[in-house]
Amino acid sequence: MGHATRLDSITGLRWWAAFVVFGYHMLVFAPLPASAASLLQFGHFGVTFFFVLSGFVLTWSMRPGTTKATFYWRRFARIYPLSLVTLLLAIPVFYSFHPDPADWWVKPVSIGILLLSVVLLQGWSRDPAILFSGNPAAWTLTVEMFFYAVHPFIAPVVARFSKRGALWAAGGVIAFAVLTRIATLLAPTGWIAGLPWPILRLNEFVLGICIAWAFRLGWRPKLHPVIPLVGLLVYFLVVADTPGIDAIDQPLEVVITPYASEVVTVLCAALIIATASRELRGRAGWTASKPLVALGEWSFAFYLVHATIIYVALEVFGLQPARWANLAWFAVLLVVATAAAAALHLGVEKPLETRLRRWQQAKSSARAEKKSAAVGG
Repeated sequence: MGHATRLDSITGLRWWAAFVVFGYHMLVFAPLPASAASLLQFGHFGVTFFFVLSGFVLTWSMRPGTTKATFYWRRFARIYPLSLVTLLLAIPVFYSFHPDPADWWVKPVSIGILLLSVVLLQGWSRDPAILFSGNPAAWTLTVEMFFYAVHPFIAPVVARFSKRGALWAAGGVIAFAVLTRIATLLAPTGWIAGLPWPILRLNEFVLGICIAWAFRLGWRPKLHPVIPLVGLLVYFLVVADTPGIDAIDQPLEVVITPYASEVVTVLCAALIIATASRELRGRAGWTASKPLVALGEWSFAFYLVHATIIYVALEVFGLQPARWANLAWFAVLLVVATAAAAALHLGVEKPLETRLRRWQQAKSSARAEKKSAAVGG
């Protein structure tokens, strides 16, 4: 099967996922009144979207004949240079040799823990001091690195499935995730509940792999993106402490709140499905516009730098009282973080990825030529 088309509308969605994570983290500095904060508290689920999307994009774009070594090098080139630069930017903000107890986010310098962040292994620990070490947002890169490690082994298995088989596999992944959740609810201190995040979040990645393969085999469901978006909003209204609807949502909240991760995973997958299908049917929509695609391309840098900027503001200006006027802080820091993301993408991420990929390609070509010359001789 040939190389798949780039889906710009999916790239545009990446920006919104990063934006909701930004909104979630802004609450530590510039909280909004309860009615808004109750929804923003779910912004961390933007990470769920990224995990499902990662499996989808890697599988949608994979080419036959790409070796594991090439795949791994490209993944390293894609994320490591920027992760290292943003780690160096974050350390002065989140670490001190003599931290002030009043600055609860500043940790004492620990070379051993910081080295885990350098090699992106911090996410294998459930200890918050390690999990959120270095650049706190970068714990997700440990998860992504694990996903990259297993993709060349999982994707070929899924690639044996028919379109229907891939969709059944997606359903099986969802069922397995629900069963895992039930097990953790029944035994909150058991071994399943204590598994590292890269293991527990693998279902999100594999779900993305399964739906991408169904797409590669021609699946094009007619689902409008508004439907999963409304589903996400309604779900968050139900499980949030939203004034005015408590009497309606409390009975449902007891049943569905424990399964928030699974519900959101399914709705994120549905949003990716609807958006990709719509573009492939020639109706990309506004998420494929040039400004949003550019923002989507900057979203990785935005995700890695935004928390550092927010905590700098917290250090300089102090915690703000909860009020609607804090929307001005949201706007200011959004502009600052977006500008920083653009600079990091254009000045670090893109050029270094290109150089590293070209170096690997030149090395592979030279090796092939040497082998060909040996055979010819």
